[in-house]
Amino acid sequence: MTPIKWEDQEVSVGKTLTEKTLGLKAGKDVQAGEVITVSPDYVLSHDNSAAIIQEFKKIGVKNVRAPQKIVIVLDHIVPASDEKYAQNHKSIREFVAEQGIPNFFDINSGICHQVLPEQGFALPGKVIVGSDSHTPSYGALGAFATGIGRTETACTWATDEIWLRVPETMRIDLIGRLPAGVSAKDVSLKIIGDHGAEMANYKAVEFAGPAAGDFSIGARLTMANMSAEMGAKNGYFAPDEKTLAWLKGRAREPFRAVVSDPDARFESVLGYDLSALEPQLACPHTVDNVKPVRAVQGKAIHQVLIGTCTNGRLEDLDEAARIMKGRKIHPRVRVLVIPASWEVYREALRSGTLAILADAGCVILNSGCGPCLGAHEGILAAGEVCVSTSNRNFQGRMGHRDSEIYLASPATAAASAVEGVIADPRKYL
Repeated sequence: MTPIKWEDQEVSVGKTLTEKTLGLKAGKDVQAGEVITVSPDYVLSHDNSAAIIQEFKKIGVKNVRAPQKIVIVLDHIVPASDEKYAQNHKSIREFVAEQGIPNFFDINSGICHQVLPEQGFALPGKVIVGSDSHTPSYGALGAFATGIGRTETACTWATDEIWLRVPETMRIDLIGRLPAGVSAKDVSLKIIGDHGAEMANYKAVEFAGPAAGDFSIGARLTMANMSAEMGAKNGYFAPDEKTLAWLKGRAREPFRAVVSDPDARFESVLGYDLSALEPQLACPHTVDNVKPVRAVQGKAIHQVLIGTCTNGRLEDLDEAARIMKGRKIHPRVRVLVIPASWEVYREALRSGTLAILADAGCVILNSGCGPCLGAHEGILAAGEVCVSTSNRNFQGRMGHRDSEIYLASPATAAASAVEGVIADPRKYL
């Protein structure tokens, strides 16, 4: 608790999780708006490490300062799709060996935002920075996690320090229970649609309220991942017993879980009753162009993408499989399935989920980013329409600039794949 002056009287104002976490890392009491310098616990990069290495070499230091803190995951274009990417991967592997970086995950690991939690890097109370805009995903487990640029990453490699402005916190209170056919993805899309893609620019977003604890770790990862599409610096759930249970056997080092004080100061508070929610879609070409599925149903589609770092966990694949079991995808539609990691892939293989999806006509791809960013393995042609469980639908994101991307939950994506048009999944559940 920090004493402050307010109307000439000494009062105490509690701290948010973000203020506490950054304060512990800075070794002093901090508050929103303050600029601090910290030594992060981990620094993430992926295929863009090739470009970061070039920036690092310009600094003029020979060795990275803290190799044990660097985590590199090859996931964006895996396996390499052309000579350029093959050369990039080669340069990264050589740099990892040269610098003695122990935390390197090659093309058979998965998408970084699933790999870091699974491998025990994403822990409560940790400060994680990463050269990917969806680094806030790790807030699902109570970490302070935020995206940074490539030059910032190179400088952090060199110095083991980075400056951050402590963000103000917006709290989103969740009440009620999700109806059948409605998921965390629908919640995220509804919030972004209501308030816009810049609703939380450089703010922390705390997902709280009586219903927050009901969300699975997978659902929390989806919500924290999508906080980046709100403009958030970081998004998080307070760590609880569910968090600790999921981390058991995964955490690679001790951690200190913190939560916001009851009297913490929030810049704003929004409330959402989950029981009133229906399936949502983000329509082209912005993530905040959100409508209920019923308002768009019937639109013909050509491709469906189920997976990615947003919705590629076992529970997501299971949701799609429940709808597709005993059915075939529409003959006009191509369905790509991307488990978020090889751990998820193996789980889905053992459980029979991948068999159900394959029997329905889906193409099961290796764990990676591929079509999500229009890199390979499923580029859209002019005029084609895709329903995707990913997090972005910018014009040209997945291929031709005259294609269209609709963002949806795994259930909506699966129902649409079966019918060949955008469809409401609730009839199947």
